[in-house]
Amino acid sequence: MTNTQQQEGLLFGFDFGTKRIGVAIGESVNKTARPLAILPVKNGVPAWESLEKLINKWKPYQLIVGLPLNMDGTEQALTSKARTFAESLHLRYHLPVQLIDERLTTKDARERLFEKGGYKALQSGQVDAIAAQLILQNWFAEHK
Repeated sequence: MTNTQQQEGLLFGFDFGTKRIGVAIGESVNKTARPLAILPVKNGVPAWESLEKLINKWKPYQLIVGLPLNMDGTEQALTSKARTFAESLHLRYHLPVQLIDERLTTKDARERLFEKGGYKALQSGQVDAIAAQLILQNWFAEHK
């Protein structure tokens, strides 16, 4: 499921959740990332059609999925669901998928939003997409 070969181009980052999945897009040359979309999850099923449209439009060469872990590094209930999501991405789109520790990304995303616009900004629904952006930025930092 992983491909360690360095390429140039676009990547997608995902903040997996049981209600929403944040999506970010990143550029491997200048190592930048930005929030792209928030996909709904209904009855445990991601909005695959919406994701397919994003993949067809942007054509990322690799997908990075945040792996939710407890603060001590152990797995939690959501960890196996995120792994299953990552495997589904690979099987559906035939793209390399890598998992990365996502501890504290949602907390950091909330703090960033709050700093920009207070409680109103937190309610904008952008937390998941910003968390996905942070996941990609962390991946870039680890793969210099």
